[in-house]
Amino acid sequence: MLEPIPGEPAAVAHCGAERVLVVADYHAGLEVGLRRDGVEIHSHADERREQLLELLVDSDVDRLLLLGDLGDAIGTPSQEERTELINLVDATAEIVPTTVTKGNHDGGIEAVIGNREGVTVTGGDGVRIGDVGFCHGHTWPADAVVAAPQVVSAHEHPTVRLTDEVGGWRTERVWLRGALDPEGFPEYDAVGDRLVVSPAFNDLVGGTWVNESDGFLSPFLPAGLDDGEAYLLDGTRLGAYRHV
Repeated sequence: MLEPIPGEPAAVAHCGAERVLVVADYHAGLEVGLRRDGVEIHSHADERREQLLELLVDSDVDRLLLLGDLGDAIGTPSQEERTELINLVDATAEIVPTTVTKGNHDGGIEAVIGNREGVTVTGGDGVRIGDVGFCHGHTWPADAVVAAPQVVSAHEHPTVRLTDEVGGWRTERVWLRGALDPEGFPEYDAVGDRLVVSPAFNDLVGGTWVNESDGFLSPFLPAGLDDGEAYLLDGTRLGAYRHV
């Protein structure tokens, strides 16, 4: 079972013998890429790390699972990004074992953090811990991940666009939750019951407006999410995500 932390883009997964803090799409070093595109912005590395460490201590879990796109550079990370990644996982691994499930931005991340004490890097097809399967969602998950009673993915950076009565609007990060539809996983012999799509931890990355587009990035979405509902970070239930 996955239990979102109210007000935070993070959740605690109850995985049998382990309680796991789950954080997706951290995108360390994002500011480097933005600067290359002409957007001048200072590094938020320290603020991101402190936010995560505070959640890690407060949630009193047995493990941290970073659900893909821990880094931002798809190729070779900059020195600034490498420093942020090392400082982050060294700090988290001092508290609990840290597992990184690779995302599409994490191609060479083993060369940066693969030998850090207390850190494990898994493949892009995900990992299963107890009754919960975890995958970033940019590619097809492992059989064992999809067969878990609950599957947790990321990659989409799901958001909703909310419009007021005078035409103003804002975007909010959301969780997507619903039944796992086997039609979205046609090549699998066994599939689980529930699917959760996690919001991005990094609030600078933007996202998919799920209430205005079916242009999902994951190969199993939207077909794999039946009767999907959106929830704000504070826990507010918005109902069917397509009709928010």
